[in-house]
Amino acid sequence: MDKSSPVPLSALEGVFENLVSALLALSGIVLFIFIVMGGIKYITSGGDPKAVDGAKKTISYAIGGVALIAISYLILVLLGTITGVDLSKFNIQIKP
Repeated sequence: MDKSSPVPLSALEGVFENLVSALLALSGIVLFIFIVMGGIKYITSGGDPKAVDGAKKTISYAIGGVALIAISYLILVLLGTITGVDLSKFNIQIKP
């Protein structure tokens, strides 16, 4: 490709796929961090009911967030199976 030519629109496909992959990996890292933070809060709560409740909520919300991400992906796969269109892939098709 010549340096003076513009980047084709189809290059966004790779950018989008990389972005989704990075966000999924980041969500796993964030899940781990929040579960560890909730565990530390729970251990250091010293029996304080308010602190224990906060720690349990932190862990519950972290697991709930990852469950929401997983369910969203499963819905895309299910819709793709029903319609026959692979919704987990990002394709740009320009018709002349």
